[in-house]
Amino acid sequence: MTTTNNCSIVFAVISLFLFSSISISHAARSLLQLPNMPTIPSLPQPTMPQLSNIPNLPTTLPPLPSVSSLPTLPKITLPPMPSMNPMPNMPSLPNVIPTLSPPPSN
Repeated sequence: MTTTNNCSIVFAVISLFLFSSISISHAARSLLQLPNMPTIPSLPQPTMPQLSNIPNLPTTLPPLPSVSSLPTLPKITLPPMPSMNPMPNMPSLPNVIPTLSPPPSN
């Protein structure tokens, strides 16, 4: 059942592509058979006004302030951590590994 549905979907997609390519090729052929279109005359280029002179920027940078002239920030301290009770001891599991012994022989 699902195989026939999948096949029908595949055939539908293939036929859609085939018919769309036929219409595209028909449209391209009809465009090629049109008479030559008249050329568009070139328009005059607009004249741009002259830009004013840009003032010269300084090429050297002022010196940076010294470290001693900068204000100092207060040191940040954190409050003490609360005292924590130690973790309780977990009881240990016995290290008993069950061993399988062979059945008694007669």
